[in-house]
Amino acid sequence: TLTVISNLLSLGIEAHGDRSAMELTGNPDGLMPQRHTADLDIIVDPADAALVWERLRAAGWIFVSDLAIGGRVWAMPDGLEVDVLEGHQPWIDEALATAQPDGEGQPIIGLPYLVIMKMMSSRTIDLGDLSRMLGLASPEHLAAVRRAVSRYLPEDLEDLETLIFLGRQEMGTTSETD
Repeated sequence: TLTVISNLLSLGIEAHGDRSAMELTGNPDGLMPQRHTADLDIIVDPADAALVWERLRAAGWIFVSDLAIGGRVWAMPDGLEVDVLEGHQPWIDEALATAQPDGEGQPIIGLPYLVIMKMMSSRTIDLGDLSRMLGLASPEHLAAVRRAVSRYLPEDLEDLETLIFLGRQEMGTTSETD
């Protein structure tokens, strides 16, 4: 993570700070066992996207593909893939305003917004991550997730409940009071 942040900073792209900055997403509150991943997710203000793409390309990063939820996948010169999301979703301001620092001091969006982002991407690996995170989440975390999904993705509430159920089964927790 720090290598990526240093790399972005050397390109003149802020890795924390105001709304135009990039924010990392990750394992909020340690809610799931660490999964070594081949990519990293960051969020950038849509107004800065063209400049970010230009700077990444100039630094030798390789465009891989567009993302279904807005943004692009880029590969660093060493091969690490970085999902650069354009923060145009209606929940972005709230997510960035409530971001908390991780162990390295980098801002991490909270579980409700990570769930929304992963539900929007609909990738199988993201849905698996979701079920495990939700299976280990406390009743308080689940209440916050339900409120956010109800507000921003109300059509997906039934899917959320299914993911919570499957996660509880997989992680061996049978109810929200375990």
